Amino acid sequence: MGIGEPRGGTKTPPHSRQRGLVILTTLLLALGACATQPYAPTPDAPGFLSGLLHGFLSWFAMAAHVFSPEIRVYAYPNDGGWYDFGFLLGITAWGGIAAAMSD
Repeated sequence: MGIGEPRGGTKTPPHSRQRGLVILTTLLLALGACATQPYAPTPDAPGFLSGLLHGFLSWFAMAAHVFSPEIRVYAYPNDGGWYDFGFLLGITAWGGIAAAMSD
């Protein structure tokens, strides 16, 4: 028996498991990239300011969603990228508030 050889039985080398994990992750990402959603923006679709407000209120909406499935955390259909950007800024505002309160 040489140095680095497994004792008693064969084991899967660590690099084989990592390779399998990389292949599985790549496959799942490729399948997720193929997913589409219907997109039909309307003039009254929520935009940036609505996204900002919805992001800021997302914690309350999530708590309400537990009790009432009709309440949604994220508006759909929305205006697209600007709504997403506003929603992201609204959610990150909670981090700024928490940082300000910890000082």
